[in-house]
Amino acid sequence: MIMHWALAVTNSCNALTYVTRFSCDIFGFYVAFIYLQKGIQVLTRQWESGDAAAYLSIVVALLVLMVAYLCGLLGGTSLFQSYVRKFIEDYGTPLTIIFFTGFVHIGKMSNVDIQTLPTSKAFLPTQDRSWFVHFWNIDVGDIFIAIPFAILLTILFWFDHNVSSLMAQGTEFPLRKPAGFHWDIFLLGLTTGVAGLLGIPFPNGLIPQAPFHTNSLCVTRQVSNESEAGEAKGHTVRVVDHVVEQRVSNLAQGILTLGTMSGPLLIVLHLIPNGVLAGLFFVMGVQALEVNGVTLKMLYLARDRSFTTAADPLSRIQRKEAVWYFVALELLGFGATFAITQTIAAIGFPIIILLLIPVRTFLLPKYFTREELGILDAPTASPFTMESVGGNFGEDVDGLQVGTGGTNGPISSDRLDVEDWTERGEAAGDQPRMRRRSSYQSRRDDIQEESHELQQMHGSRGALSHRSGSRSSRPR
Repeated sequence: MIMHWALAVTNSCNALTYVTRFSCDIFGFYVAFIYLQKGIQVLTRQWESGDAAAYLSIVVALLVLMVAYLCGLLGGTSLFQSYVRKFIEDYGTPLTIIFFTGFVHIGKMSNVDIQTLPTSKAFLPTQDRSWFVHFWNIDVGDIFIAIPFAILLTILFWFDHNVSSLMAQGTEFPLRKPAGFHWDIFLLGLTTGVAGLLGIPFPNGLIPQAPFHTNSLCVTRQVSNESEAGEAKGHTVRVVDHVVEQRVSNLAQGILTLGTMSGPLLIVLHLIPNGVLAGLFFVMGVQALEVNGVTLKMLYLARDRSFTTAADPLSRIQRKEAVWYFVALELLGFGATFAITQTIAAIGFPIIILLLIPVRTFLLPKYFTREELGILDAPTASPFTMESVGGNFGEDVDGLQVGTGGTNGPISSDRLDVEDWTERGEAAGDQPRMRRRSSYQSRRDDIQEESHELQQMHGSRGALSHRSGSRSSRPR
């Protein structure tokens, strides 16, 4: 708590000006694989109940993944009415969990002894202790031993919480309310202190849950994607009209979490099979990987060149090996982070994550030109969101120029618009996703004007696919 408050009052969040998609994508890639690993670990423990329980758990986990993933895809199609698509997209995953919780009790499957979510007594800690931690009984020497670990956890919370907040307020969202990064850290310190006194897990922002939250708050519409001649070709793209910026949903989540400690809901939670939970981990991991910048660049490199359009921003890079080098660096950062978490030194992985920021800011510009970095990387949030921390590093909003390092001079505002629309090289012609909106135009131009400007910049002939994210509604 004290360390968080020290970071808040010293304006440490001003360092977010150096955070770009490079470090955010690596961290998001890492978190996605942690979810996948956790799901596999849950399944491997099912053999303790026998082969039948293990195989049933695996089948259920894969079914949960497939059904929940299809529910997410349905939101980007033209099937059913818009409100039906939105309902299935938003609530398909929890409804899938409910269905497969009962599915394992159908027919002969009910005879299989499978492991379920362990629970405790209502409104009591899982261990035999009082709610309040008796910190006055802790030895002074133990306090000093805990300080280095507290510093590492503070670094993790600072990065995790701020990065999730940045990604939840990304340039693809036409937000109107300003951010409050310094107050967020102060509030996080308060909740961390309370959680420490109660001996419960510390609350902080999460990836991909925070971006998914904003995605659920987006009001979207389907518009026709016209050709350069102004003729509709039958394709539609999904655009964000506005975001419902409120605090009710997060408050409701907190109340529901408190409600799950009650006796009746604990009985219900105890019915959820571990195989269903493994499937939920798979869903979050796959959905996070699908929209991650590292994944999108790898797909570009693996794609048949005959099916890669000239409108793809990555195709404009003259040095093709630059894309390979950039992706290799991202995978190296991910590999180092993931590897250290598998060792006894796992507590130190936040240091590697933090080092990615100066690597991107000071080292990469020595080996990549500004235009290459302008296509391969981009600011995580818009100048509007970053105003409270001094804006994005090297970005001159008034002059409409970006200068993030490199050897070819500043990048024009048009270059930044291309970054915002394409999100680190996502190509036209990929599977339908929510289209990005320029950070400079998301609050000014209507959808028709944006579509026309995009066609002028890209010469696009197809629908521009785009990822969607979400924004956490933290108190501002």
